[in-house]
Amino acid sequence: MTSNLASTAPLSDDLALALRLADAADRISADKFRSIGLRVDTKQDRTHVTEADLAVERAIRETLAAERPADGILGEEFGTEGDATRQWIIDPIDGTANYLRGVPVWGTLIALAVDGVPVVGVVSSPALGRRWWAASGSGAWTSENGGEPRRLSVSGVTELADASISFQSIAQWDEAGYLDRLVALTRQVWRDRAYGDMWSYMLLAEGLVDAVGEFGVKSYDLAALIPIVEEAGGRFTSVTGQAGPGNGSSLASNGLLHEALLEALA
Repeated sequence: MTSNLASTAPLSDDLALALRLADAADRISADKFRSIGLRVDTKQDRTHVTEADLAVERAIRETLAAERPADGILGEEFGTEGDATRQWIIDPIDGTANYLRGVPVWGTLIALAVDGVPVVGVVSSPALGRRWWAASGSGAWTSENGGEPRRLSVSGVTELADASISFQSIAQWDEAGYLDRLVALTRQVWRDRAYGDMWSYMLLAEGLVDAVGEFGVKSYDLAALIPIVEEAGGRFTSVTGQAGPGNGSSLASNGLLHEALLEALA
């Protein structure tokens, strides 16, 4: 897949690499999806990891070691390597629970952060036949089944009463002590759903959902999503309004609704 970035764009080489990494990841994850005998283990935090998660992250790390040896890496399965100002942030399979159950909503997340700020993001979901990508200053894009790239733009909804939101998981909001505020918010908006994982944010970037909120998330869950949402015209913070992917929660919106959402959840 091509990125629609001009060859002179500062991040074009990094985005091109991220897209190649996604190609390699897709080949591994798609091959093992719904396969008989897929190995699944339980990690110390009681979440699942499959052999595909491990294989995808290993493949990405091997390529980065060869092509970006000076850069750091943060991955969900194998942790942090290096302390450079440029860091690749990887979630080999976002939506592992879906993956191991055969639900097609999952994807590989690949980001490049510079001084902690995500500037390149790729989300690739081979089971859905979809890919989304962005680099700072160059717009956000999507392609379906390898077809012609299409530029993304968030919605123009300006009122909570007209908004469609994705809250991801009731359990997350309950554990964070925000369930009452979530219920109150659902009474203010037009529609609420829990589309789940990376897909909610990509629906936001496409203008099909107006806001997404989530708790219990790590940097590798969010870093690749941030450039895509922001380059599509949206805004991305924590539920308390902090910038960056490392604050434990997320609130992404079309930007027009963001202050109202922060106020509703305060």
